[in-house]
Amino acid sequence: MQIRDIGLSALKGGPHTKRKNVLLEAYGPVGDRLFAVVDLANGRVLKTVEHPLLLTCRARWEHEVLSVDIDGQQIAAKPEFNGQNVTLDYWGRAVGMQVVGGPWAQAFSRLLGKDVAVAQINAPGGVVYGDSVTIVTTSSLRRLAEEAATTIDARRFRATFTIDTGDAAAQVEDSWAGRELDVGSARLLVGVGIPRCAVIDLEPDTGARGTNLLKTLARLSGSDMPFGVYAQVIRPGSVGCGDQVRLAPGN
Repeated sequence: MQIRDIGLSALKGGPHTKRKNVLLEAYGPVGDRLFAVVDLANGRVLKTVEHPLLLTCRARWEHEVLSVDIDGQQIAAKPEFNGQNVTLDYWGRAVGMQVVGGPWAQAFSRLLGKDVAVAQINAPGGVVYGDSVTIVTTSSLRRLAEEAATTIDARRFRATFTIDTGDAAAQVEDSWAGRELDVGSARLLVGVGIPRCAVIDLEPDTGARGTNLLKTLARLSGSDMPFGVYAQVIRPGSVGCGDQVRLAPGN
């Protein structure tokens, strides 16, 4: 087995950007979901499923500059911190954040048709639904494509790692639950399956709705509709595309 794809997004809800490599710290992938678009009036972090246009907003965080493509315009600047600390709701969990000043809020507000702001998460992983690392496999993608009678862009599942599992059976990753996995120089503890929502039916570049993958998953796997697995980092390290993936000795 080997790493086929790596994906991250500096902006919660934005499209995943393919990476050649990533550094995994104890909290998860470095540079992943550092910023979020927020509704201060209602005290909430915006969700992609409710605001699919976020998928058109590719973000990069390099050299302390946040660059985001918003409605065809690239907006780049260093975030300005004015000490405005807020606690917002994310799927029922309180998340501490700092509102950042800069040119993005106005552009996001125009795009989404409501007043929003941009905030930086205080603690890494604050706006991650489950564990900080997610995994899908080519075996499971292949089976789902066959059942749905369509080609599938793996970016719909927004996984940290897409693992090439060759001729292995579909859902082979489910059998890894509770086991340790060596990826590059890092080690992961594989967790439970990832419940899916309507985001997987959104086109990864435009946010348009256009497939019935969620219905297909419901038919295949039941009401929880899991696809892929969560994982925690138990040994930090670097991971690159093409790196070998192995179940750790003793598992």
